[in-house]
This record gives sequence, C-alpha cells and structure tokens, in this order.
Amino acid sequence: MQRSNIVLKLLPLAALVSGLGLSPLAAQAAVVPQGVVLAQKQEVVRNNASEPATLDVQKAESDVESNILSDLFVGLVSIDDNGNAHPELATSWETKDNKTWTFHLRPGIRWSDGTPITAQDVVFTWRRLIDPKTASPYESYLGTVNVVNADKIIAGKLPPDQLGIKALDPQTVQIELTRPMSYFLQMVAHYSLFPVSQANVEKYGEKWTQPGNMVSSGPFKLKTWTVNERVVAVRNTQYWDNDHTVLSQMTYLPVGSGAADINRYKAGEIDITGSVPEIQFASLKKELGSQVHANPYLGVYYYAFNNQKPPFNDVRVREALALGLDRDIIANKVLGQGQTPAYTITPQNTGGYTFKPAAYASWTQEQRNVEARKLLTEAGFGPDHPLKFNLLYNTNESHQRIAIAASSMWKKNLGVTAVLQNQEWKTMLDTMHQGNYEVVRYAWIADYNEPSTFLNTFRSGNSENTPHFKNAEYDKVMDDALAATSKDQVQKDYQEAEDILSKQAPVVPLYHYVSARLVKPFIGGFDEHDPQGRVFAKDLYVIKH
Repeated sequence: MQRSNIVLKLLPLAALVSGLGLSPLAAQAAVVPQGVVLAQKQEVVRNNASEPATLDVQKAESDVESNILSDLFVGLVSIDDNGNAHPELATSWETKDNKTWTFHLRPGIRWSDGTPITAQDVVFTWRRLIDPKTASPYESYLGTVNVVNADKIIAGKLPPDQLGIKALDPQTVQIELTRPMSYFLQMVAHYSLFPVSQANVEKYGEKWTQPGNMVSSGPFKLKTWTVNERVVAVRNTQYWDNDHTVLSQMTYLPVGSGAADINRYKAGEIDITGSVPEIQFASLKKELGSQVHANPYLGVYYYAFNNQKPPFNDVRVREALALGLDRDIIANKVLGQGQTPAYTITPQNTGGYTFKPAAYASWTQEQRNVEARKLLTEAGFGPDHPLKFNLLYNTNESHQRIAIAASSMWKKNLGVTAVLQNQEWKTMLDTMHQGNYEVVRYAWIADYNEPSTFLNTFRSGNSENTPHFKNAEYDKVMDDALAATSKDQVQKDYQEAEDILSKQAPVVPLYHYVSARLVKPFIGGFDEHDPQGRVFAKDLYVIKH
C-alpha cells in the first residue's frame, strides 16, 4: 500500500487452521474503561493529509483512501495488532487441505441501506478487483494470494468469472488456492477485498461512491464528501457490531500542510493530526508531552527510477544515484523522529525475518561517492556531459525537505542535477501510472506482516511495480520463496531477492518509517502500538473534558 504502516504477526499454518470454525472471537471495538465519563458529543476530526483519489474500494491504492474505507467497510476477517484473525463479515471459516477455504457469513448482516450482504457480493468483489475493466492498482493482488486462475485472468487468458471463488449458497463462500499460504488470512483482510454491493455498483456505475448512492458494511457510512474540504462519515446502525461503537461521527480533512495541521490542532479544530513536521517534533514533544505519539511502522520510503526510460535503463546510473545519497543524514538530521536509514527494501524483523544490507552500507559516504562517480563515468556522464533529470514528489513539506536534501547531495557528491517537481497527490498518481516521470517519490506500507508484501511489488508485471523493473532471476527467486517448505529456505530466498534489488537498484530506499501524530488527551481508544499506524473510528471515544 502506498503512503501519501503495518505489522501482522506471521502465523504457522497449523495455528491458522486449528480451531477455525469454532466459537467466534470477540470483534475489535471501543472499550471504555470503568469510571471514564464520556462526552455528550461523540465526534472526532482527523487530518487525513490529502484529498482521497477515490472512495472506490477496488480502485484505492494508498493510506489516504484506506484510512476512510476501513471505517466504511469491513472484510471477511479483521486482523488485530498481534496478527490474530477475528470474524467480521464471516463468523467462521475452515480448510482441510490449506488450499480450499470455506467462509461462513454472519447471519443477518446487512448493508447500510438494510439490504442483505450475500456471498455473491463477495464473489462479485473479488472478480471486480481482478477484472481489467476495473483497472485496479491492486489487480495483481489475487495473483499474489495464489487464487486459482488469477494469473491467467490478469494475463487476459481467462475471463474474471473463472476466478477460484464461488458462492456455495447465500451465506457461504469458497476460495480455491493453487498452493497453501501461511499468511492467507492476513491477505484476505486487505481493504482491496472489502466486499461491495453488487446491486449498488451495477445501479450507479462510476457514481456508486457518491454520498447518497454508496452503501457500506462497516461501522460508519458516508454522509458528505466536499472535495478538497472534508469527508464526513456517520454511524452505520446496520453494522453487525454497532452496539460496541461509541462515536457518532468521524470527519476526515485533507490538510497537506504540516504547519497548518499543527496550527489547527492547537486551535482545537483537529483532534488527531496526520503527522508531525520534523522541524517541530522536538519542540512539540517538549510542549505537548504525551500528546505526541511516535512509533515504528512497517514501511519504506524510496525514490523510484523509471527503469524503462533512458538513462535509468542503465543499472550503472541507478546504482550511482543510490550510492550518492547519504541516508543517515536524511533519516537522522532531515527527519529525526526515529526513522532508520534504509539499505534494504524490507524493514528488519518483518514477519520475523532479518536481512543483511548491501556491502556499501558499511562504507563511508566518500567511498560511496568515489564508486558512484566511477559508475557515472562508465555510463557516459561527467563534467562535460552532466546528468540532469526531474525528481517528482507529491506536494508536502516533508517530501519537499527530503527532495531538497537529496538534490543537494547528488549535486555536491556527484555533480548531478535533480530538478524538483511537485504535484498534488491525485495528479502525481496519474503521472506515475502513465510512466511520465524519470524519478518519483514513492513509499510502500506493508499490507501484511511478511516480506513478500514489499518484495512482490518488484515482480515483472506486478500492477504495483512503479519502477517498471523486470528481472527474470528476481522473479524466479520470489517463486522459490513461495514454494519453500522451511523458514530457513524462505529466509535464504528473500535475502537473495534483497541482494538483487541492491545490485540492480530499481529504486533507492531512503528510510524505514515511524508513525508520528498528535492526539488530543480526551481521545480514548487510540492504539499507539498498532505497527500499521492504523486508526479505526470504531475503537475511539471522546472523554468528557
């Protein structure tokens, strides 16, 4: 998932299968401690940092959208902070061979308009995700999940109705995989698979996401959407666990300026900020103390090269630019909130795996610069023929500060000129998907807690392969990891994949994330330990103040 983060505990297959279909686990919901007095007005305002590009579940691709969609919709299952699966739309599930999975929908579940949620809605949604007509950024996702026929459908060799999913009856969904997957339930919980109403989508077409048209399954429903101003969601009384929801309304603001975000927070207009500007972090920590929340977060920030556009189709140019950036300065000086310099794509301890960085991680920056200048010379660039390119980022003060630092490093260390360009989030996404860029600011936040969530995005043909990287050896190693039967072998394969990315440099990773926000002291239920940095409105409540 793009960011404008996530840690799910990797469970062995035995743990996933054991006990499935037995008594339902308690759903995650707001838990108000005894003695806490609630405010009469249960409304929260959250800064979501950018205007959502869409509220179409199958067309969304970043946290800007998923922050809202995760309040409006729910999946078959939900995943807690510890990686445990909980019933949502499905009350139970089972498998006998770890390849055929059967989900039983919760009796009486309904859309926000009161119509039944059926197994056919689930089937329709999965087919819609993979249908080329939808043009979903997550089109490749079901191939990654290894659903039967997914790869053939993505390749255009079969129609979407041949996907390995079917409704056995109105309450029962069956999914067939080509191979067992230990993290299958974590992947099922991803927002791109949140069921949508087939009747609703077919009735309104592209306009189904508009207020008044949209029906949803989650604890909240869409009330209003004022473009570039706010999105407002109100309590969905049809939600199956509505009795455990406390808030009556959640408002999402698209404030892109970090300074404006903080100012409106201090003025009482925002209860939860989108972030904390790096230049204000220390002073805000001193001023507001426990209102500042900063925690590690499974995500990587990087610059993606357009690997199909000269001169970035030359590995020597890509590698030189990767060597020319001082990640330590970017993480510790430009940012300084606890971010760590990134010399691998995958953050350490993702799914319990650790990775050895490239050899140059232990070099001095001057050693890297010497090697980088040598590579640029070999590629035909130097004082008489300097390299110049455009660096694109979405409008945001933090992205701008990083881009200024990076361009300064490239100029000083390598004599390279990076011309800075910024676009609004939605415009940048369009530019990026059309391939009309040279180098672009990008990020990936884990969709589930296993290294493949990061590494699969570099597979040839993956719909989230922003740099258009193609490498047969890399694809084979990732296939080997999927087929591996021991964690040691998986570790070996993933390490080889990381080594290929370090050598081929389709992107240059800069840092691994932390999640930093300001939260009002009267907001209860905020989970500061969620490694995904998720904020669910159904968990929150407002304390009398």
